[in-house]
Amino acid sequence: STMEETDREAVATAVQRVAGMLQRPDQLDKVEQYRRREARKKASVEARLKAAIQSQLDGVRTGCQAMLRTLNLTGNEELRKNHLHITCREVAIFFEYLKIISIKLFKNNSYSPCPAFLQVFLLSCIYCLCFDHGVVLAVIFLAVPEIVRETHDLIERGELLQAHRKLMDLECSRDNLMYEQYRMDSKNTHDMNLIHTYFGDMQKLSEELAKQLWMVVQRSLVTVRRDPTLLVSVVRIIEREEKIDRRMLDRKKQTGFIPPGRPKKWKEKMFNILERTVSTRIEGTQADTRESDKMWLVRHLEIIRKYVLDDLLVAKTLLDQCFPPHYDIFNRLLNMYHQALATRMQELAAEDLEANEIVSLLTWVLNTYTSTEMMGNSELSPEVDVNSLDALISQNVVDQLLSKYMSTLTSNIIGWLRKALETDKKDWIKETEPEADQDGYYQTTLPAIVFQMFEQNLQVAAQINEDLKTKVLVLCLQQMNSFLTRYKDEAQLYKEDHLKNRQYPQCYVQYMIAVINNCQTFKESIISLKRKYLKSDLEDTLSISHANMDATLDIIAKEGCSSLLDEVFMDLEPHLNELMTKKWLMGSNAVGTICVTVEDYFNDFAKIKKPYKKTMTLEAHRRVVVEYIRAIMLKRISFKNAEERKEGAERMIKEAEQFRFLFKKLAAGSGEDTEGLCDIIEAIAEVIKLTDPSLLYLEVSTLVSKYPDIRDDHIAALLTVRGDASRDMKQTIIETLDQGPSQPNPNYVPIFKEITVPTLTVPKLLK
Repeated sequence: STMEETDREAVATAVQRVAGMLQRPDQLDKVEQYRRREARKKASVEARLKAAIQSQLDGVRTGCQAMLRTLNLTGNEELRKNHLHITCREVAIFFEYLKIISIKLFKNNSYSPCPAFLQVFLLSCIYCLCFDHGVVLAVIFLAVPEIVRETHDLIERGELLQAHRKLMDLECSRDNLMYEQYRMDSKNTHDMNLIHTYFGDMQKLSEELAKQLWMVVQRSLVTVRRDPTLLVSVVRIIEREEKIDRRMLDRKKQTGFIPPGRPKKWKEKMFNILERTVSTRIEGTQADTRESDKMWLVRHLEIIRKYVLDDLLVAKTLLDQCFPPHYDIFNRLLNMYHQALATRMQELAAEDLEANEIVSLLTWVLNTYTSTEMMGNSELSPEVDVNSLDALISQNVVDQLLSKYMSTLTSNIIGWLRKALETDKKDWIKETEPEADQDGYYQTTLPAIVFQMFEQNLQVAAQINEDLKTKVLVLCLQQMNSFLTRYKDEAQLYKEDHLKNRQYPQCYVQYMIAVINNCQTFKESIISLKRKYLKSDLEDTLSISHANMDATLDIIAKEGCSSLLDEVFMDLEPHLNELMTKKWLMGSNAVGTICVTVEDYFNDFAKIKKPYKKTMTLEAHRRVVVEYIRAIMLKRISFKNAEERKEGAERMIKEAEQFRFLFKKLAAGSGEDTEGLCDIIEAIAEVIKLTDPSLLYLEVSTLVSKYPDIRDDHIAALLTVRGDASRDMKQTIIETLDQGPSQPNPNYVPIFKEITVPTLTVPKLLK
């Protein structure tokens, strides 16, 4: 076509001109100079074109006005109609003339011609000059559909900038026509409606173009990576519309007229669409529910974190370059994401969350959000300052969630501890021995289970903040205190059930040892837990609670050790009953059996941890000596002569040595000196062995000075066993001893106070 040929000629001419300018390398330095020169030429040509058109328009206006005056003077209707047709014909001829001029000008100056638009533009200018607007409108309307079709095709091909340029041209023509109509006759609604109706397709074009723009805006974070030019085009179109909006609003202030559909506010719409897109993106990350996946919230929050960080990094590095600085696009997007996240977090906080879900949410809101994994990422700084970000949820909501969490956690811990103890109790009645730790000490899994649970909850609380961690530690130790009381009661019931039938449970001794060892493990674990999770300045707040727990654990261990020794001495009872009897004097092996039995039990007791094993060995030694002395005080035998006394005393000394050897062996490595207990038996033997009765008072007084807790009835019983002291001698010795001083060993632990002398066989001695 003629236009295409003209276009090609214009391009060829331009290429030829540029080639002529740049024939030598040194001319490249003058490129900017050439550009300015060509710009001046272009401006000059445009000015001449405008002047030529304006001159022609002025001539037409003058001619039309002269004809109009002539017609008004004649009054001949037929003549008026003929002249009207002549005028319209002249106008059309004039338009063709202007079109030819414009094409020539465009051709000569390398401009791309736009005949359809030029036709509409010129006629819209003529519209205001002509006395019959209907004729001009009819001519204009013939040109509009062609531009609409061209624009529609451009939109479909995705050539949005070109499409918008044509749309602007159409709108400009319509707006000028409507403005001239409004200016000349604002009450003439017929012509105004006619213009509006005929340009109706243009409104559809605008909506169609806007739809394409919003699709690009919705996918802007993807588009900016794949085709940033497209996004830039969209932003340019929006900027053009913003300028037109401002111009139209200014004209409205001056004239009162504003075209239909203005202001379009496409910039505002763009931000609204971005905001909706961000909200949808945040909400759409929840892929699971609690029913389908217990970790649904953790997964949801992690997807949000990843998406938001990725999007903001793209916005900062790429998107920011596609928008004018005054759009402040990155900060606007940052605010949108923050608001969308705040809304989503508040929605989640309002749900009926479980304890672990509350922790996940608060950890994310209070820590993850501002961490280097998200808003604190170094690539987002300095634009993103985590210290200036508002809280995603209010402190009131945080407090409510924490309160609910602590309440739920309290119930959970009570339930977990109860279940752990019930499970442990089931182990106590097993027919297999409990497991041993790496050092060979019996134990059950109870301490490990309890403190693993505490650790998990403390680690979780530490993720949120220091205050919650301290609260959870206090809660754990409070519940531990209550739990240990139940543990003590259950251990006591275990012992009582065993005493009803000593054959059951089969591994009673081994599991009681495990219970004792658990006490030491609990102590160590409590210290470790406090050291790990409690600040030193808060140590005093839990000191009372800690002391109470230690005391309870000591009671459990002590009662456990005592019950095990009860077990030993129940087996020793028949052999203890043989001591200090005729059978014993004649050569019974009761003490040998006692030593073997004790050693056998202590093979199991070797599985007791050191602090309690040491106590156990000392207590066993003490109880053996107490039972031996009790056997003496029971007066089962009364030696008849010096020979029997000597034989009995030597036997006592020998058996004391057996006990000393046994318990030295059992206490090996403990560093305890336990010989002093057996010394009491030897001291009593010396009293019995004494052959000179006149020295009896001296021997007894030596015994009393060493062991001042010996009572009168003990001395009376001892003298009765000796067999040669009269009633008066006993009374004299006792009365004399009461007046004498005592010099006990400062390390001596009273032993005789535990020994009761049967009153039925001992005459009451008056002091």
